[in-house]
This record gives sequence, C-alpha cells and structure tokens, in this order.
Amino acid sequence: MSDNKYDCLKLKGQLCFPLYAAARETIKLYKPHLDKLNLTYTQYIAMMLLWEKSPRNVKELGDELYLDSGTLTPMLKKLEAKGYIVRTRSQEDERNLNVSLTEKGEALKEEAVVVPHEMAKCVNLSMEECLELYNGLYKLLGKQ
Repeated sequence: MSDNKYDCLKLKGQLCFPLYAAARETIKLYKPHLDKLNLTYTQYIAMMLLWEKSPRNVKELGDELYLDSGTLTPMLKKLEAKGYIVRTRSQEDERNLNVSLTEKGEALKEEAVVVPHEMAKCVNLSMEECLELYNGLYKLLGKQ
C-alpha cells in the first residue's frame, strides 16, 4: 500500500468508475435496438417489468427500477402517450396509481424479444463471467 494519502482519489482505484462507464457503454449498445422499438433504455426496463406482470403499482415499479417519482412519472407519461400503457387509480386506495399494458404495449413484446439476443452478441464475456458479474452486481445492490 502506498503512503500517499491521495492515492484513494485516483480514478483507477475507484469501483464506481468502471461501474458507471460500463453502464453508459452498455446503454449506448442498446440504443440502436431500442430506437427500432421507439423506447429509451429506462422505458425498456419498465416495459420488461410490465411484460412480466401487469398491472403493477407505480411505487413497486419505482422500487424495482431504482427510480424516484421525478424520473418515473414523466417516463410513464411518455409510455402512455405512445399507447403502450395506461395509468389508473387503485379502486382499493385512490392514492395508489397502477400501470397496465395496453394491447399495443403487449404486442411490442414480440418485437422486443430479439433485443437480449442481439445484446448477447455485444458482450465480450463468457457465460460464466456474465453470471459472476450479474451475481456480484446484485450482491452490491443488496439483492442477494
């Protein structure tokens, strides 16, 4: 270990930087595929959750996507304007807002199914390395 008290400030020594850079580069690789679907990356991951289960509570969506309402609400409004989702008040508690897929949003799933396959071609990691990274990142997030 170095005696230089400023070594901790070197970018190469930070875990946050390769995480940030890798995330930005990965999202950049998604862009041409998502442009074909008329989705941003954030809209895509929201749609993925809705394709798994619809309807969903807005708070649940935000929690699962690590998005605050200031980011989530405008994104959901844009998805609604595209005709992919509808937002409705919960009948049990009107303070809760639910998000459901429309037929158009459900149909988009068929077009989106190619995206993970195309992205797999872009990753310069073995399946074992991908799984190790995946597990490590979820551990970092406190999900394992």
